[in-house]
Amino acid sequence: MNLHKKEVTALGLCSGGLDSILSALVLREQGITVEWITFETPFFSSDKARKASSDTDIPLTVKNITQVYLEMLKKPRCGYGQHMNPCMDCHALMFRLSGEIMKENGYDFLFSGEVLGQRPMSQTKSSLRYVEKHSGFDGHIVRPLSAKRLPETIPEKEGLVDRERLLDLSGRSRKPQMALAEQFGITDYPTPAGGCLLTDKGYSARLRDLFSHQETCTENELHLLKYGRQFRMDDHTKAIVGRTRHDNENILRHHDPGADTLIRMEGFPGPDVLIPNGGTRDMTMLAASICAAYSKAPDNIYADAMIVTPEGDEIVRVEGMNRDQFRHFLII
Repeated sequence: MNLHKKEVTALGLCSGGLDSILSALVLREQGITVEWITFETPFFSSDKARKASSDTDIPLTVKNITQVYLEMLKKPRCGYGQHMNPCMDCHALMFRLSGEIMKENGYDFLFSGEVLGQRPMSQTKSSLRYVEKHSGFDGHIVRPLSAKRLPETIPEKEGLVDRERLLDLSGRSRKPQMALAEQFGITDYPTPAGGCLLTDKGYSARLRDLFSHQETCTENELHLLKYGRQFRMDDHTKAIVGRTRHDNENILRHHDPGADTLIRMEGFPGPDVLIPNGGTRDMTMLAASICAAYSKAPDNIYADAMIVTPEGDEIVRVEGMNRDQFRHFLII
C-alpha cells in the first residue's frame, strides 16, 4: 500500500487582481501546490502580479511575450473588442504559452481566476470554451471560482482536484469575492479596472496608425505610443511631442540614439520632440517648427532648435508659430 500521496501542482495565470488571488488560494486550501505565471508586453505590465505574489508567497514567473503577441494582435481570429483588444485570442495565447510551460515543468494542470459572466464578451460559456479549445490544452484548465457551473475538467475527473470544494460564482457582482477575500484575510487588492492599454481609445488609435504605416515595430515604439502628443506628418514620419516633464523623461527613456532624431529648443522651455527612426530634412524641419510651437518661444519670432541625430548635432533657426497650424497632423 502506497502511503505517500502524490503532490499535486498547478500553474495559474495571474493578473494580480482579486480573482487571480482567490483562485490560487481556493486550490491551495485543498493542499495543491500552486504557482503563477504572468506575461508582460508594452500593453500590460506585471506590476500587480508581482505584488500579489509578494503578498501571498505564491511563486511567480514573469515572461515578456511581445513578439509572439504582436503576431496574434495583427490578425486575431475573433477580431477586436471595442478598441484594439483581442481578448479571446489573447487568453487563448496565454493559456497556450502557459500550457507549454506546464508540460516542460511537470505541473498537473492550469488554472485561472476567470468568473463566468463577469465580462460580457470574454467570459461567457462560449468564449471560455473557445479559449480552451484554441489553447491546445482542452480539459486541463480549471477555473476554481466558477468550476461548478462549467464542465468537469480532467484534473477533477482524475481526483487531483476536489470539485465539491470549488465554487459556483457567476455574474458581475464582486460581493462574493469580497466576502471570500475577508475569509482568507486578504484586505489589500487592486480594483477590478482593466490595466490593458488595448482597451484604451486613444492608445488604440495610435496603434492603428502605427500598424497602418509600418510592417514591423520595436518595443520602444509601442511604449512611446503612451506619451505626449503624436503627429503623423507623412507616411514615413511621425513626431512625438512631450506634454509634461513625465512625458519628456519617458520619451528619452525609450529613445533609440542609433536611429531616432531628438529635437529641443535652445533658450526657451519646451518639450522634447522625437522622430522615431528619423526623417527627411523637410520632415525634421517641420518637427522643429512643431517643437517651437509647443514651447515658450513667442509666435512670429525666430528661435534656435537643437537637432540630435545618429550622425551628430545641429542647431537650426525656426519661426515660432501658432499650434493650430499643426493640429491637422495630430493622431487622435
